[in-house]
Amino acid sequence: MESTLRRENIAIVFKKIYEAYPNEKVVGVYRMTTPDLLIRDPDIVKQVMIKDFDIFPDRGIEFDTDGLGANLFHANEKTWRILRNKLTPIFTSGKLKNMLHLIIDRSEHFIKYIENVIQTQTEQEVFQLAQKFTITAISACAFGLDIDITKQDNVMEMLMKLDKRIFTINYATELDMMYPGIVGKLGWSLFPADVKDFFHGLVKQVVSMRNGELTNRQDFMDLILELKQAKRVEEVQSPEKEENISIEITEGLIAAQAFVFYAAGYETSATTLGFMFMQLALNPEVQEKVAVEIKEVLKRHNDKITYEALQEMTYLERVLNETLRLFPVVDPLFRKVGADYKIPGTDVELKKGQTVLVSASGIHHDEKYWPDPSKFDPDRFTPEKSASRHPAVYLPFGIGRRQCIGMRFAKVQSRVCAVRLLQRFRLEPTEHTPRELRYNPDRIVLTIIGGCKLNILPRE
Repeated sequence: MESTLRRENIAIVFKKIYEAYPNEKVVGVYRMTTPDLLIRDPDIVKQVMIKDFDIFPDRGIEFDTDGLGANLFHANEKTWRILRNKLTPIFTSGKLKNMLHLIIDRSEHFIKYIENVIQTQTEQEVFQLAQKFTITAISACAFGLDIDITKQDNVMEMLMKLDKRIFTINYATELDMMYPGIVGKLGWSLFPADVKDFFHGLVKQVVSMRNGELTNRQDFMDLILELKQAKRVEEVQSPEKEENISIEITEGLIAAQAFVFYAAGYETSATTLGFMFMQLALNPEVQEKVAVEIKEVLKRHNDKITYEALQEMTYLERVLNETLRLFPVVDPLFRKVGADYKIPGTDVELKKGQTVLVSASGIHHDEKYWPDPSKFDPDRFTPEKSASRHPAVYLPFGIGRRQCIGMRFAKVQSRVCAVRLLQRFRLEPTEHTPRELRYNPDRIVLTIIGGCKLNILPRE
């Protein structure tokens, strides 16, 4: 009810339920009138998300395919399997290396922008700053759009306006909780019509700019053009399966992928960067340790950011991981059971079509797995500690085959931004920096009300 009345963010609601039953492996919950199951035990999380994935392939949040519902995140099992196979190649290390120069170029514009704004006001809201960077980076890498953050840009203004339209929860979600599947059956969408129209238009614009032909960029839109030319794609099944499954490549399906790549590519990274900058300002000793590592690693690479240099910044990686532990921005995780299923180690039985949920925030703040869980401590992620930890107690990108496909891109994008910023600037808290966080109940992702203001000061 707290989430439905928009009094509390849904991630915090399920975190509180998780914490209220410390001795239970699973907890029965109602989302509106629909009975679901919250999983608390990491062994069961691993069983459901990995070992028995074929019984839990869907997220259980389906809506009109022409209304962007065929996107890789929300798509049903059939569509997801084919699209995942076709889109995975864009996130190989080779492709990320090819995109890196685009991200670096956007980061240089980002630094110029910061230099300009702090001349008049050193105190800045860092979540919005991070958004400006990630919007330009994902637009360049996915769509080949050159948005200059230092100048007035109509596309940037439009994308910033779309943010609320995309990430504000609407009551179609609650309706689907009361009557599971009704949103899809009625042909409705979880997103307003202008969001759908924008991404349909964006795809047409980029396709027109490329004359409908593949380029040598080998980016997201090249993959989309390849799919568009194929008109229909299929998944090759194993020999024991009787026939292959296929999907038609429609304009709606293409627009849906553009939507999810853009939305997930900028918002989750921007929010994570905002939380990371806040924690670095509040923990100056950690910030200086990161700054020293950046300087030392870049010195070995002729002061150039390379893919290999980013991999060597292991302490920065720990800082990013610890930020994601404290603030898993996509939470809770959902899976719909495809057949009647008995939860291992319990007497609980699920009926086909029911949904299980996992509270990433609950698990990430459980002192059984994370001693002193509210403390910001990047050294939780040393190789030794990470290797000894249960694989299902760290879930910022999900786990198993439906883990976030863009995880590696998100980490590269975030690290480039952090490197550029900490090379040039020092972050300090102000009297307006929040110490007690109030999470926004209207947002799909975990964000804080009012953002976070920090002083951004030249390092030299």
